Amino acid sequence: MAHEPLTQAEVLLEGFLALDTPEGFRAELIEGEIVVTPPPDGDHEDYIESIVMQMYRRSRTDMQVSGNKGLKPKNEGGAPKDHIIPDGTFAPRDLRLYRSADPWMPCEGVAMVLEVSSTKPRTDREVKRRCYARGGIPLYLLVDREASSIASFSEPEKDDYRQHRTFPFGTSLTLPEPFAFELDTTDFL
Repeated sequence: MAHEPLTQAEVLLEGFLALDTPEGFRAELIEGEIVVTPPPDGDHEDYIESIVMQMYRRSRTDMQVSGNKGLKPKNEGGAPKDHIIPDGTFAPRDLRLYRSADPWMPCEGVAMVLEVSSTKPRTDREVKRRCYARGGIPLYLLVDREASSIASFSEPEKDDYRQHRTFPFGTSLTLPEPFAFELDTTDFL
């Protein structure tokens, strides 16, 4: 019985899924490119912790947070399937989305993703934003350390978000439902 030859996208995906990255490094497949990121620095982790703590204390909805669960946004056509690990993935606790043994999960049910810019800020500003919009994730927060700002992207449509607001560090921004609280960024200064 003859097997169909693998497409280039299938070969790339197979190679990506077989990667053995060094401890602490993250490997992602983003729009046809394998991206390996070194372990984060302390400031990177401090921004994440500040947002997570505010989420637990102030959010109207009881949220689960993961910094390790990978997402597989939907892709159309023959493009390789994206495999992205957000710095923070937030979902209503009652959905219990993170229970699967599979390290990669679909985006359905995810309420928000968080990225803190690192060595390749363009990836967080543009490429990951498109992937999250394709996945239908309602809210994307980007802490842009280079620009000293936090950006909020909402209303996903196809490859982007229709709403985009940017706030300088030191201000507050209103997170929409299901969060419904003022996210304070004064600790980011």
